[in-house]
Amino acid sequence: MTYYIIAGEASGDLHGSNLIKAIQQKDSKATIRCWGGDKMKDTGATLVRHYKELAFMGFVEVLTNLSAIFKNIAFCKNDIAIFKPDALIFIDYSGFNLRIAKWAKEQGIRTHYYIAPQIWASREGRIKKIKRDINALYVILPFEKDFYETKHHYAANFVGHPLLDVIADRPTPNATRFKTENNLHATKPIIALLPGSRKQEVEKMLAVMLSLTETFNSYQFVIAGAPSLSKEFYAPFLINNNVAFIENKTYDLLSCATAALVTSGTATLETALFNVPQVVCYKANWLSYQIAKRIITLKYISLVNLIIDAPVVTELIQNSFNNKNLTAALTPLLDGDKRTKQLAAYKKLSMKLGGAGASKKTATLIIQKTKAFLEST
Repeated sequence: MTYYIIAGEASGDLHGSNLIKAIQQKDSKATIRCWGGDKMKDTGATLVRHYKELAFMGFVEVLTNLSAIFKNIAFCKNDIAIFKPDALIFIDYSGFNLRIAKWAKEQGIRTHYYIAPQIWASREGRIKKIKRDINALYVILPFEKDFYETKHHYAANFVGHPLLDVIADRPTPNATRFKTENNLHATKPIIALLPGSRKQEVEKMLAVMLSLTETFNSYQFVIAGAPSLSKEFYAPFLINNNVAFIENKTYDLLSCATAALVTSGTATLETALFNVPQVVCYKANWLSYQIAKRIITLKYISLVNLIIDAPVVTELIQNSFNNKNLTAALTPLLDGDKRTKQLAAYKKLSMKLGGAGASKKTATLIIQKTKAFLEST
């Protein structure tokens, strides 16, 4: 069968690559075209567009890049129409994907959504589009199934979180070797900095995160480079000998870190699954933030707190994200009772995420549903 998969970010590329592998294992004749990144390309799928061409953050940034976005949408529709997939699969990236889904449903193309839009966080009215345009939904957070089925009477398949598989399949690196190979200080413990994946957010986050280097000079701060940004982009942030940079090794870094400062997003969950105490941070363009806080109705911004439904990790948002507050939040995580309590809460988090096999479960369901539809027509 033929599959067309659209992912628009680094995390989508990761989960998309694992989904493709699972599809290929179960459908040896699968032909796959995709939007994503290097990981999806490495599976042998035909990469149509790289997510680096699609990364726009925030309301203001999206508005200033509308021309490029609309050109990509038009190109995508045309490419799908020529390819005529048996299954069109969306991975996260809802602003773009829901637009394509509306068009695809009108063309009679079967649509699947893996890593469903987070309408429980904002713009819940999008449920109308999902009900209208998506044939099958696959959710990865434990509370999402109840949200869709009980509140909105729309069937959702809970497949578990794909990060569990990604992390479980990785060998644990040797900390001494990791430091040596990356020219890090041999004895100083590591504070990992995960400032996000888009240029605008990284610039905002690192300016504050790196203000802690003098206060915590017995630690070394290591910036995790995003695949979407060049090494040269990070050069101005390497302000002293206590700051280092690594690229394409975020999971190895987390495996060796004592604590982390993390921009809100999937990285907060990844950090927790590596058992690294963290402070969650978020700072956006002023206008983007003003708009966002009026449409987002959640108690928390981090996935860790949302899943546990308690303030497990400290969240510093917008103006509260400053040197003083960040210092106060990080200090007790380095040693003591707060560190112990956060690590204990992480164990509960893993249990709530539904176990391993998300990619295989999703691939199985997509193939079964697609075959059933084709056989019925």
